[in-house]
Amino acid sequence: MHENNRISRRQFMGAAAATAAFTLVPRHVLGGPAFVPPSEKLNIALIGIGGRGGAQVGGCSSENYVAMCDVDERRAAGTFDKYPNAKKFTDFRKMLDAVENEIDAVCVSTPDHTHAVAVMNALKRGKHVYCEKPLAHSIGEIRAMMAEARKQKVVTQLGNQGHSFDTIRMFCEWIWDGAIGDVTEVHARCSANHCRIDRLSKRTEKHDIPKEVDWDLWLGPAKMRPYNPMYMPGSWRAWMPFGSGTIGDWVCHVVDPVFWALDLGAPTSVQAEVKDYDPKLHNDTFAPWKIITFEFPAKDKRGPVKLLWHSATAEIPRPAMLEESRKVVDTGAVVHGTKGAIMYGSHGAGGLRIIPEAKMKEYKQPEKTLPRVRNHHADWLDAIKNGKQAGSNFEYGGPLTELARLGIIAMQFPNQKLVWDGPAMRFTNNSEANALVDPPLREGWTL
Repeated sequence: MHENNRISRRQFMGAAAATAAFTLVPRHVLGGPAFVPPSEKLNIALIGIGGRGGAQVGGCSSENYVAMCDVDERRAAGTFDKYPNAKKFTDFRKMLDAVENEIDAVCVSTPDHTHAVAVMNALKRGKHVYCEKPLAHSIGEIRAMMAEARKQKVVTQLGNQGHSFDTIRMFCEWIWDGAIGDVTEVHARCSANHCRIDRLSKRTEKHDIPKEVDWDLWLGPAKMRPYNPMYMPGSWRAWMPFGSGTIGDWVCHVVDPVFWALDLGAPTSVQAEVKDYDPKLHNDTFAPWKIITFEFPAKDKRGPVKLLWHSATAEIPRPAMLEESRKVVDTGAVVHGTKGAIMYGSHGAGGLRIIPEAKMKEYKQPEKTLPRVRNHHADWLDAIKNGKQAGSNFEYGGPLTELARLGIIAMQFPNQKLVWDGPAMRFTNNSEANALVDPPLREGWTL
């Protein structure tokens, strides 16, 4: 199994590099993005510079910021002041219209529901894109973004920073080395709780919109609703029209190691078990307790894999081989194989250990077969400058994000096993669920 996965990863990277090599051809010849020599700085525009946007501001600070955009001047003020030479905007569409010929790349760090409209606007202009996780707010949006990035032959990166850590590479190398035999089952979890059932009644409250906030632009493609401070900043993650809950916020971190190592791809089914949650009454937010089960078919030399996602108060079952003195990981995963188990924590397999500890001490580390990178932003920036592809590009990050969106859909049909046809982008046994795969955007907004 492990050798086959190595080959598929090489093939994947080789194909990605071949695609990215198109960017080495001058823009005026083929209409694609111009190659930027490593010695030169990239010209970048930033969409969303408060909250998580600050990570992009810092992560790409080695480059030149041409323009910045944010709908909330309260959150953006500090960054605007720090970069006085960058042009300042509220509407990303107006910004990209104004600086299109001045920029090479765009960073998108807005709430989930506006990722796709912003990213597609940049992609269609032939710009390289870094987008915070999760990639988009629907499976339809994800597929559109992947297709456009492929068409434009640009360098993309999903903002799941752990993908660039050394430990995720170590995890892959252990799995491919057969450290725990053939993986059969994975229990992944994040302890965060993005349930706001107790605040549903507050949606009818009337609040004045802060003068520094453009509420209509913040809503973007989401349906119009009255402004309420419980939606922003930050807390939008707990509201289904804007965020993706715990699973959307953390799958791209916690599941990333096994998704890469096992080349999971698309599941054939998804089923959600929930508690204290009625989709008909509570579907504006997320269930407080849930276990979502994904089934992946056998692939190459590995067998089928079952992945169970535990959120909030739903805990990972304690492995029998784990010492009493050690706790089950709070946010992370336990990976079960035919010859043992591995437990790791949150981002990029941090705290990576074979269990029990005695087996960890006996294990002889395999050779490093995957290249290490400086950091996640540098991986993207270097890829642009060197005509390569970044490690968590949209071809990889898109299918990873789809797992979260499938889980969110399954939550609306508790205890029903939804059969998923990935290539056709549809459920084969539930037409109501299909309506949530690619929902329409608010009038006036398009991809």
